[in-house]
Amino acid sequence: MVSGSGICTKRVVLDARHHMLGRLASIVAKELLNGQKVVVVVRCEEICISGGLVRQKMKYMRFLRKRMNTKPSHGPIHFRAPAKIFWRTVRRMIPHKTKRGAAALARLKAYEGIPRPYDKTKRMVIPDALKLVLRLQKGHKYCLLGRLSSEVGWNHYDTIRELEKKGKERAQVAYDMKKQLNKLEVKAENAAEEKLGSHLDILAPVKY
Repeated sequence: MVSGSGICTKRVVLDARHHMLGRLASIVAKELLNGQKVVVVVRCEEICISGGLVRQKMKYMRFLRKRMNTKPSHGPIHFRAPAKIFWRTVRRMIPHKTKRGAAALARLKAYEGIPRPYDKTKRMVIPDALKLVLRLQKGHKYCLLGRLSSEVGWNHYDTIRELEKKGKERAQVAYDMKKQLNKLEVKAENAAEEKLGSHLDILAPVKY
């Protein structure tokens, strides 16, 4: 089954970089309710929120002051990590107190950065949720979810950025090595063809 957003029934790894929070959460929630097996969302700290950082921080600080009168420890739970904020946003779009909604929400996994083994798997994007596709007005302010989280008490923003930098360096080294191996393979094939010469016409019709 493939829906309009392009997500299929296999496990899907979504790169949340430069996606709008509400659009991405609504599409993921719909796919989970439709029976999507597992949706893994990585780089949640790079999700975009419309509105400037100061405005979004003021809204979140008002949210942090909300308490339950009779038993404040009971809720609401104020998440500060970007992955948990995204998870909570999706939860609000799913009837999570029903069996169907609870099963759908259990199939969602969200992470900051790109942990293993997802750093070596193919990652998708959702064009309908990308910031560029939404055509924000010129000069319209937006902020990153990771930056907002660091302002309200999440202490791992710099750590995640450092790990992402090291991951990119490792990926570049692996890519350069792969290119070098491909060049050596092509060079070896050309040398073998020159060495075989006329024998290639005899070997061509042979099927393995």
